[in-house]
Amino acid sequence: MKIAVVGTGYVGLVTGTCFAETGVDVTCVDVDPDKIDRLKQGEIPIYEPGLKEMVLRNAAAGRLKFTTSLADCLDDVEVVFSAVGTPPDEDGSADLKYVLQVAETIGAHMTGYKLVVTKSTVPVGTARKVKEVIEKQLACRGVNIPFDVASNPEFLKEGNAINDFMSPDRVVVGVESEKARELMTKLYKPFLVNNFRVIFMDIPSAEMTKYAANAMLATRISFMNDIANLCERVGADVTAVRNGIGADSRIGRKFLYAGCGYGGSCFPKDVKALIRTADKAGYPMRVLKAVEEVNENQKSVLYTKLQTALSGELSGKTIALWGLAFKPETDDMREAPALVLIDKLKQAGCRIRVYDPKAMDECRRRIGETVYYAQDMYDAILDADALMMVTEWKEFRMPAWGVVKKTMRTPLLIDGRNIYDYADVKEQGIEYYCIGR
Repeated sequence: MKIAVVGTGYVGLVTGTCFAETGVDVTCVDVDPDKIDRLKQGEIPIYEPGLKEMVLRNAAAGRLKFTTSLADCLDDVEVVFSAVGTPPDEDGSADLKYVLQVAETIGAHMTGYKLVVTKSTVPVGTARKVKEVIEKQLACRGVNIPFDVASNPEFLKEGNAINDFMSPDRVVVGVESEKARELMTKLYKPFLVNNFRVIFMDIPSAEMTKYAANAMLATRISFMNDIANLCERVGADVTAVRNGIGADSRIGRKFLYAGCGYGGSCFPKDVKALIRTADKAGYPMRVLKAVEEVNENQKSVLYTKLQTALSGELSGKTIALWGLAFKPETDDMREAPALVLIDKLKQAGCRIRVYDPKAMDECRRRIGETVYYAQDMYDAILDADALMMVTEWKEFRMPAWGVVKKTMRTPLLIDGRNIYDYADVKEQGIEYYCIGR
């Protein structure tokens, strides 16, 4: 089976590579010639555990190819996945210009049947727009070529994307025809040999499912952050509360961790887009608006705690950050709480020292040399007046507290992810602030 995947960002590259791993002949397409050249040379533009090895293996086997021209490879493939970016527009809604450009190219160059699958996260009604664009292009050419559209939203977690794709708990597919259903079943069957679970539905429902899933997870995070902030004020421990409510099978334990706010490429963008979709439909998403507001406020909670700890005297202080990426096992800094924190620290006149195992280059790309990029976690805290734990990478979980205390000017730790034991840290003679405890 031969397919094309348009877009070699996080979703597109993982999708194409994982399909190639099962023997599918995959051509990945991107308009950026520099990115395609780098991929052909084995350079991977994102960090994702296991991805580089899989790309190199399948490229060497000839199952994974890269090109800048969708038109040139269109005749050879039966299925085209559209995995291009859908960045937020000025009003927060998803910008569909790249999705529709792909549709235009397909309509302008297809010569035989195609199944066009939207893999990008797109608002309800996008597949209909894609269909209309293709039909318009075919009409302009004066030809009548059959095609189908489908929706196949991704549910990948950054840092665990390969496992999520290769062993999915479910695959959601929206289709309009039996032929589209058969093709998608054939394509996904190798991933689900032991637990074949493709959930077929109508296309609008598939498009909505992705947004609803991310909105639910974002809601759980903001809810727990709200509870954590209240715990601090009434003398409760949010960790104990989480264990108590997570034991309820109706609730479960996942996504109940209090912290300094969610970030990344999905939750912030998708919550905003769903709110805008609802506004256009004349329905106010009151819960999600509160979720968004809580999260934006939570990104400032570490800075507020630092102000309290230093009695508001921040100018000239040296502040260390452990962690820059929005979560561990990725170099992604989109909407990362660290960016909000760094901006506030710079405005307050602080000197900033940072360290992250994977996101240092991405941070340089975003903010330049406005902070000191440390060689390791202990270099970051040299003569620091405070340490902010922002991203819970494994290497930060068991620091040498004696070295920490000796290296810092002032032994002050503000833990934005609650990964340390309160009593253990205090026993080391380190002043300790955390979330909801």
